[in-house]
Amino acid sequence: MNCFHYTLLLTFVGFSYNTMAQERKVFPETGAILRFDQALDKIIDTNTRAEIIAEGFEWSEGPLWVPQHNMLLFSDVPKNTVYKWTEANGMETYLSPSGYTGKMKSQSKEPGSNGLTLNEKGELVLCQHGNRQMARMDAPLNAPQPEFTTLAATYNGKKFSSPNDCAFNNKGELFFTDPPYGLPTQNDRDPSKELPFNGVYKLKKDGTIVLLTDSITRPNGIAFFPGHKKLLIANSDPAKPFWYMYDVNGDQLSNGKIFFHLKERERNWKGLPDGLKISKQGIVFATGPGGIYIFSKEGKKLGIIRLENPASNCALSADEKTLFVTNDMYLLRIKLK
Repeated sequence: MNCFHYTLLLTFVGFSYNTMAQERKVFPETGAILRFDQALDKIIDTNTRAEIIAEGFEWSEGPLWVPQHNMLLFSDVPKNTVYKWTEANGMETYLSPSGYTGKMKSQSKEPGSNGLTLNEKGELVLCQHGNRQMARMDAPLNAPQPEFTTLAATYNGKKFSSPNDCAFNNKGELFFTDPPYGLPTQNDRDPSKELPFNGVYKLKKDGTIVLLTDSITRPNGIAFFPGHKKLLIANSDPAKPFWYMYDVNGDQLSNGKIFFHLKERERNWKGLPDGLKISKQGIVFATGPGGIYIFSKEGKKLGIIRLENPASNCALSADEKTLFVTNDMYLLRIKLK
């Protein structure tokens, strides 16, 4: 073989090797699966571990899978930024600022966006801590600009504290929670807090804002069960670390009950009931102390994806074969069945 052909062969082999290595990129792994019911075997393999696909965040939150662009969007609340993750390019800055757009420096420790979702037109809707409102981003998803339209900012003339998480029903009405975590002191005694309670609200199509409940002490994650007749809400209160389920009747919630009550041992793990998602089959993936809790639609604990660091929220891919988790300074990917 002469030198010319030898060089070509080395180049070809090197290209093939690098291409395969890129396709088979190996991420660091973390976590373990705790199995409490055999029904878990249909959802996840008990040998599965979470992949750390991005890291270096202050507090990652609000993951949202956007199927038309094969990308995951998620918030870093303290950094006032939304990031984008794709298989091809990894992590990139997507939107900054994301939750506070004022000219003066925000006094909040968590001024950025929190929960993210898409409306029926495929537009990005954000829970904005710093601006204390629900907002829509006025830009195409593939060419974002930090310009927002206010969807809801006040109730009875008083500012919301810091909208945290949200979900649309099948009528295009927006349900959202409003705890105090985006306020400077992050509690109910903050001087800038205008509403005397922490509420769960509904924004109707005509712009009317309805208070659904003011009895949950720290309303946080929110999601509908299939059919949109039942609503699940997480309570991020160490004294009442519960998930509550309600029947949805027009502009009212009824038959409220505790969906799941944490055991004492679980309360000692890092984290609290926070963000959650519900699959098309009614399986609940809920962040809580120690990781991601997997519940049946009846509230039976099937398993826990045990994580060392507190998890804030999660998102399902369009085919529901992948679960993405915001895990403090990490972004995780977990393969489901």
